[in-house]
Amino acid sequence: MTRRIVAVVLALAACGLLAQAPAARPAFQAFEVATVKPVDADAKAGRMFRMDGTHRWVATNFTLQALIALGYDLNPRTISGGPDWLASQRFDIEAVTPGDVPPTRLEQMQMLRALLVERFGLKFHRQEKEFAIYALTVAKGGPKLQTAAKPNDPPKIIGIVFPDRIEVPASSVTMDDFVAMLQRATLDRPTVNQTGLTGKYDFDLKFAQDESQYGGEVPKASDDSQSPPLFTAVQEQLGLKLEATRGMVSAMVVDEVKKPQTD
Repeated sequence: MTRRIVAVVLALAACGLLAQAPAARPAFQAFEVATVKPVDADAKAGRMFRMDGTHRWVATNFTLQALIALGYDLNPRTISGGPDWLASQRFDIEAVTPGDVPPTRLEQMQMLRALLVERFGLKFHRQEKEFAIYALTVAKGGPKLQTAAKPNDPPKIIGIVFPDRIEVPASSVTMDDFVAMLQRATLDRPTVNQTGLTGKYDFDLKFAQDESQYGGEVPKASDDSQSPPLFTAVQEQLGLKLEATRGMVSAMVVDEVKKPQTD
């Protein structure tokens, strides 16, 4: 009987019918290889980052200040110190990620932070400072958010630009994830989560962008846009509210940085 069981197991394995344990996710501590190239000052390309397939990570037309804001989920206004070119010289980055699975956004940012230290020699310290901020709170009537259908999935939240609107599909995100996206890329001041909401949510936000958002790098929505402004959309579509106020924020002071050797 034992021999028969062994024979069946071997036969199933040969046919690929036995369940195999999934491969362990890489630690994603650093990119396997990365190229950093300065961008011509007259280049008209927009700023964006993405995974291009399973292994290729691309960031286009980023200043070092914007890369730091991206990697550490900061509003650019909370980054001080460093040389003048920190906020003027732009770079393109192409990098290869390890393993056989695409990294989540958080894993991408973990590798970006390692690149900032290795290639740009970034050294910094944190300092509590008072800023003009936006506070995200729950609007009267309560939140209009769907509980995440797949809460164990990695959070996904991106902004898709159209001539007449921005669409932000989000799945399995916390309010901290949402605030991080708003302050690092969308809004012109730091943003703080004061909703008290602790769950994960799915939502689709649509709004007409204006000149104060995305650092002025995204054109204003067309005048015939059917979407409301951002602050109205957040309240009507999500049941949340963005309020202008002042508050303490953990800011970053750049102590040391260098231009990388270009590839």
